[in-house]
Amino acid sequence: MPAVPARTPDTTLNEDRQALLDRLLAVRAESLARAARLTPEDQCVQSMPDASPTKWHLAHTSWFFEAVVLAPHQPGYRAFDERFAHLFNSYYESLGPRHPRPQRGLLTRPGHAEVLRFRAHVDEALARFAQEAGAQAWAAAEPLLALGLQHEQQHQELMYTDILHAFWCNPLLPAVLPAGPVASLAAAPAPLRWLDHAGGVAAIGHEGSGFAFDNERPRHPVMLAPHAIADRLVSCGEYAAFVADGGYERASLWLSDGWAAVQQGGWRHPAYWIAPGDPRAPADHWQVFGLHGVRPLDPGEPVMQLSFYEAMAYAEWAGARLPTEAEWEHACAGPGFRQAASHAWQWTRSAYEPYPGFRPWAGAVGEYNGKFMVGQQVLRGASLATPAGHARPTYRNFFPPAARWQFSGLRLAKDLAC
Repeated sequence: MPAVPARTPDTTLNEDRQALLDRLLAVRAESLARAARLTPEDQCVQSMPDASPTKWHLAHTSWFFEAVVLAPHQPGYRAFDERFAHLFNSYYESLGPRHPRPQRGLLTRPGHAEVLRFRAHVDEALARFAQEAGAQAWAAAEPLLALGLQHEQQHQELMYTDILHAFWCNPLLPAVLPAGPVASLAAAPAPLRWLDHAGGVAAIGHEGSGFAFDNERPRHPVMLAPHAIADRLVSCGEYAAFVADGGYERASLWLSDGWAAVQQGGWRHPAYWIAPGDPRAPADHWQVFGLHGVRPLDPGEPVMQLSFYEAMAYAEWAGARLPTEAEWEHACAGPGFRQAASHAWQWTRSAYEPYPGFRPWAGAVGEYNGKFMVGQQVLRGASLATPAGHARPTYRNFFPPAARWQFSGLRLAKDLAC
């Protein structure tokens, strides 16, 4: 973490500015800590168009602060390198042209050390801005700083999901995190319990003064039909039974597009599962590849690396369905609801659509969420890769239905008679 410039009595920060700066620099340090577990070579690789190199994540999150906060709000700010605006813009049309996403892995230059210098330059500028900005400039920039903090946390999770996919493509199957001891495997998951809801009007969405993305607002009423929702996630052991029962061979269980994805991709089990006898990690039992490397499949752990299509097929096989995001959020606030976060993102049956009365943020950051509200499914909760303090019950994650490299699992729901 770069050193914060020394303060004098004239530049002492008030408590609100200091708290935000401290949290901001701590989040920025966490990005470097995650990257430090990788070699410079690891940080340059891009294993598929939907993933990005770790080095790109480190630079992009710095560019975001530079383009959205420092350049507009700090008089006289000088960019670290004007060319980086083209290299590290992600999808902000209003902020100029950008390098093609599928070719981010070709950016061997700037080098790893220069990206770290870029980050230090931005961190030092952010600290100076917090100390020197007038009241009007700070009021305009403060919500953007909070957004940038949350944006960086999103990319911290992507750093793990993206490098895990790259390591899955490596015959050595290297671990991202230290292997550590293997926990004793549960014979079976804890019994699933159904949490009944009689239906009626409920309210979902974020309210209050805490941070929320624009897609979480406004809070609004929804009508819930009588239903039940599982108290926990579907486990690896339960999903293994679906695999053993020919779940990937029965077209009747799958949505049409899902069945096409099964055939095209040769899917026979979740991503990163290793079948008995696989030559890459030979064993006489199922194994799972994750952040800690290859480990025996734990039947009690939540299943992950599922696409929406796989979650739907399992629910059909189990005689259930996926919950809507409104059912999920309402149940999350009630008693008995387990594994809401810190395990796996949970697919819902809800398409990623705007809430009634949705309005995107003003300015360039208005491109953050709204323009992606088509062809995506909502996931709720958080995952084991989500940074601490980033999750909340109203959070709306979203991915295309075929995405299966994320830490995504499922929770079941079912209808009840009226």
